[in-house]
Amino acid sequence: MITKEQLIENVFKKYEDPEIHLDVWTLGLVYDIKIEGTKVDILLTFTSPFCPFGPQMVGDLKDMIKKEGAEEVEIDITFDPPWKPSDELREMLGV
Repeated sequence: MITKEQLIENVFKKYEDPEIHLDVWTLGLVYDIKIEGTKVDILLTFTSPFCPFGPQMVGDLKDMIKKEGAEEVEIDITFDPPWKPSDELREMLGV
């Protein structure tokens, strides 16, 4: 059985945003994780609606989630609310 903790540790904390070079979990790009048996639904955002790596990121994440045992993976992209880095993240990024 796949767990949220497993996906957070083995997928989201290991997959880096190709532009910012920080993992998508630390960046706060993962808004929701739902698991029903071997079906995984993810609600994800990007740092920008114009992210040139968006399709690549979705494909990579789907592949990684399937390697964790998911048979069906759905990743929905939203910009509501728009991504905004936390104060801690802004400090890490030096902005």
